[in-house]
Amino acid sequence: MSIFNPKLPFHVMVKPRGPICNLDCAYCYYLHKENLYPAGEDFHISDACLETFIRDYIASQPGPEVVLSWQGGEPTLIGLDFFKRSIELQRKYLPAGWTCTHSLQTNATLLNDEWCRFFKQHHFLIGVSVDGPETIHDHYRRDKGGNSTHARVMEGIRLLQKHQVDFNILCVVNNVNAEHPLDVYRFFKDLGATWIQFIPIVEREGDGVSNRSVSPAAFGRFLTTIFAEWVRHDIGRIFVQMFEEAVAVWAGYPASLCVYKNTCGRALVLEHNGDLYSCDHFVDPPYRLGNIMERNLAEMVDSEQQRRFGRDKHDKLPRYCRQCDYLFICQGACPKDRISRTPSGEPGLNYLCEGYKSFFRYADPYLQRIAQHIRNRRPAALLMDELRRETAQAMADAGRNDPCPCGSGLKYKKCCMGKK
Repeated sequence: MSIFNPKLPFHVMVKPRGPICNLDCAYCYYLHKENLYPAGEDFHISDACLETFIRDYIASQPGPEVVLSWQGGEPTLIGLDFFKRSIELQRKYLPAGWTCTHSLQTNATLLNDEWCRFFKQHHFLIGVSVDGPETIHDHYRRDKGGNSTHARVMEGIRLLQKHQVDFNILCVVNNVNAEHPLDVYRFFKDLGATWIQFIPIVEREGDGVSNRSVSPAAFGRFLTTIFAEWVRHDIGRIFVQMFEEAVAVWAGYPASLCVYKNTCGRALVLEHNGDLYSCDHFVDPPYRLGNIMERNLAEMVDSEQQRRFGRDKHDKLPRYCRQCDYLFICQGACPKDRISRTPSGEPGLNYLCEGYKSFFRYADPYLQRIAQHIRNRRPAALLMDELRRETAQAMADAGRNDPCPCGSGLKYKKCCMGKK
């Protein structure tokens, strides 16, 4: 019997200007989606398409809260009037007692006071794409003229903070910033960010991956290094999406993020012309489900084609994954990255497998302790005090050539010995 449940709530990311963007990030997987459409396409969602989507999407949701998500490309290129119209339409179709919230993913370079006042008024959650400090960020995230974008992104964040707009950080982990985990993490903390997503870049290129892609080993080190700081200093203060997901699963709750669910298919994409696709990472002809101007949205989401897409995540797992100690959290991770082979040669292994496993091995004892606190209805942050006491005692007992108890990986004499 399939474990895929077609009646679960679903989520649609709307791309009102399709793949059009004012930046030219070297690793962007979406810019080339222009090629799916004929020359001369204007890449503007029509008012009729917008109204059809909002009407059908609201009608398909269990309520009483409906979340509308806007992405791109760069969604602010559609202009503020578009989003004002979306507010009018949601009010038209929301049942009595229901509410609607919005999330918008942006590079933040086009924001101004008017945009931010609107976001605050209508309770938008803004995701800002930024990869770290200036030199690191600008390595891949440049504009169409090859110019730096970091200062403009920082100005956009400053405006969001000025108007007290809720925002989070989306950081693409690549071959460059993966080598500077604490610089990246502390930069975001210094910005005042309290919610951070780390998204690994895996670009297929020939029989392998591009040089921009993060290696499995580097991804594992990146997560482990940041987790080591987070678990000692930032529990309950900084929310790192992957860590929060892990805490929930270790505590016995289901994963909320599609990457760590045993099936997928409930996070879809609506292109500017009404085409509905199975997933943001599968906007390609084989995964086109239809067009909302021609077919009902909910019927396409629950079609056999989409059900099969969702089941495949579970059904096509290699035996190596099914026997893994961390299957309960990883679930094979994102299907788009299942491009490697297992040690026995079976296809379908996630390229980042060893990175995930190294992180889970390191984090497991800490996550078990956090989960125990949660089950006992105690604050998870108590672990930080426990670790400080344990580290102080370990420092007192450590020999010069022992691994430093701070977790740096250095010998005690080369790290914390002599420090107060």
